[in-house]
Amino acid sequence: MAGETAPMGANLTASGATFRLWAPAARSVSVRGDFNAWADVPLERDANGYWFAHVPGVREGHQYKYFVRGVGSDGFKRDPCGRARTWDPPTPPPPACFVTNPPTFPWHDAGFRPPAFNDLILYQLHIGAFFAADAAGHDVRTRQTGRYLDLLYKLEYLAELGVTAVQLLPVQEFETMRSLGYNGVDFFSPEVDYTIRPTDPDFRRYFDKANELLGKKGLPPYGPNELNCQTKQLMALIDLCHVYGIAVIFDLVYNHAGGDFGQESMYFLDLQPTGDNNRSLYFTDQGWAGGLVFAYWKREVRQFLIDNAAFFFNEYHVDGFRFDEVTVIDRNGGWEFLQNLTDTLRHRKPEAPLIAEYWADQSAVLRPRGEAGAGFDAVVDSGLRQAVRGALAHAAAGGAARVNLDPVAQALYPKHGGGWRSVHHLENHDVVRVNNDSDRQPRVPALADGSNPRSWYARSRSRWATGLLLTAPGIPMLFMGQEFLEDKYWSDSTDYYKENLIWWNGLDSDRAMQDHLRFTRELIDLRKRLPALRADPLNVFHVHNDNRVIAFHRWTAGGASDVVVVASLREETWWGYDLGFPRGGEWREAFNSDVYDNWSNPWAAGNGGRLRASGPPMHGMPTSARVVTPANGVVVFAVGLG
Repeated sequence: MAGETAPMGANLTASGATFRLWAPAARSVSVRGDFNAWADVPLERDANGYWFAHVPGVREGHQYKYFVRGVGSDGFKRDPCGRARTWDPPTPPPPACFVTNPPTFPWHDAGFRPPAFNDLILYQLHIGAFFAADAAGHDVRTRQTGRYLDLLYKLEYLAELGVTAVQLLPVQEFETMRSLGYNGVDFFSPEVDYTIRPTDPDFRRYFDKANELLGKKGLPPYGPNELNCQTKQLMALIDLCHVYGIAVIFDLVYNHAGGDFGQESMYFLDLQPTGDNNRSLYFTDQGWAGGLVFAYWKREVRQFLIDNAAFFFNEYHVDGFRFDEVTVIDRNGGWEFLQNLTDTLRHRKPEAPLIAEYWADQSAVLRPRGEAGAGFDAVVDSGLRQAVRGALAHAAAGGAARVNLDPVAQALYPKHGGGWRSVHHLENHDVVRVNNDSDRQPRVPALADGSNPRSWYARSRSRWATGLLLTAPGIPMLFMGQEFLEDKYWSDSTDYYKENLIWWNGLDSDRAMQDHLRFTRELIDLRKRLPALRADPLNVFHVHNDNRVIAFHRWTAGGASDVVVVASLREETWWGYDLGFPRGGEWREAFNSDVYDNWSNPWAAGNGGRLRASGPPMHGMPTSARVVTPANGVVVFAVGLG
């Protein structure tokens, strides 16, 4: 049969398009579209339940759907591999799929290379809730949700912040009006609500903004029809992120689909009798997060999901993935699928980080397939988050309270054979979400001082927490707004939870936010400049819970770069704290968090930019020095490179 080797979905040829669909129990399948006034074009079935047709005259932008005649019923179905959904209902409603032509997009990122794993600094954001711009670049999320191209207004901001990758919450098509993105139903199609239509009066300014950003880098502009749909707008976002030195990591949800499917989704795609989820082509009868778990025992289902991830590599130039709740996949018989997934993706793009959210034995999900593991590169790790938050909660009890820093010391040590194998964070989309009823936790400033998230206690303790995150081994991740002291819970529903929007305008008026942004930006720069802060070796050589002080040593092989980090949660400055040092001589004070309180703080407590380690051995170190450690402060001392 001619279609046995054809790719799935709709794919343009020189004379039309091929259409291929898996529907083994269907009695017949035809494709209908505006290329033939929505008349039937029959597809031919092969021995494995795949249906195929080549249809002449199909062009980019044509709409189509399948009409499936099944054992249980007959009806329209969207293509599970459809690259884009239409905005408006076509002749037979509801929405159909667009035929797209990905090779025509004019990428500018040929020279871009994603950062090494130990150079990753992630920034997690939600397209709809992050930012929405008006003609003057002002935030208008009270009037509209954010769009792919709205992120262009913050691209230079993110580049200046210094993050090396944005981790987007899921952007695959979902049915609900607003969503975190974890209830996707069209896995190959970008969410259409994040798109601006070419007929919208605002489209021109987004188009001009994209070309302005290209022009600043001396690159040719996009043409008139090169941003006219959701696929191209998402491609442009990724393209421009790369142009500005930022990798893009997608959050993929393969543990379940839906929660809100709709009659034309891939749910009961081949229209077997409804009411029995075990007879659904793609899904089991096991629920998760309001949707249904995939049937991982089916070779075709496994291949569908693997093809989906590879598709984002190939057509969208995505740099890596974070896989949601891999634990659920494991519980439902998907271990071999995970192995096949990581094997395939690593073969396609070995430099791409494959990050698992997995809450069982994390070492198992990181081991290679040859050792019975799932083969992921890194895993989401909550250890440092819990330890730092626990210390902040103790400190918030007052100056006389004992702060247990032992869990912090334990959480700092690299696990699983390398620091880059753990993704650390203090906030994420789940724990600081306003309507999370099961595990909601305050944002860091509100935890640091529950009575006033702008007080000195909140400001200084927040710097302490972020200081540990960005000087610890591992891959650090910031959640949107964390870099400038955002204290409110967030929501994906910007039109409903209007009081929970990220307060971008505060950067124009709130001194605490401005100072904390500078602090975060310069601490990220320090991490990039000091090789020891990106290396694995670590020695937590001093923990004193009564004094509320923790100190650790980081270094590179051969002693080319040595760093000592001292972090104090004491509410008064230590003007002379005796501390061990790993080598004698002069150390420069490379960073002092106290400088950033009312920048630049004229009363900052510090060490005058340098100190000399010449004292007796102490804390297991060969020498020592007397250190000034500011109240609720982090001080970084360095020798060598950087």
